[in-house]
Amino acid sequence: MPIDRINPPHLSPPAGFSHAVAATGSRLVFLAGQTALDADGKVVGDTLPAQFRTALTNLLAALEAAGGTPADLARVTVYATDVAAYRTHAPELGRIWRELAGRDYPAMAVIGTTRLWDEQAMVELDGTAVLP
Repeated sequence: MPIDRINPPHLSPPAGFSHAVAATGSRLVFLAGQTALDADGKVVGDTLPAQFRTALTNLLAALEAAGGTPADLARVTVYATDVAAYRTHAPELGRIWRELAGRDYPAMAVIGTTRLWDEQAMVELDGTAVLP
């Protein structure tokens, strides 16, 4: 297995992320930031969870095109225009993550930002994967 998820018992229990990820493999894949853009380049979804679903779907599609699977994700950064709303919706966002990506959690961070490239976008995800 090229990815080892490390969660030391003396740190707070991780919920929806891993504290550390050690990765060895033959190919690094850097995934560009993905928002809730549809195939026509328009932001879709009026709610944070709807946009998160589309952004994660887009990220995973890029990963799949590179030959990877969600289990290959070593690191994901989430950029949110409203961190308070992200925290409020965290249980639903977690369900969406598990539905689309499973329970092999990468190292993650959520970063608050004033706006994203597309003004209507509420969330953006980028990541790094290590393929065997």
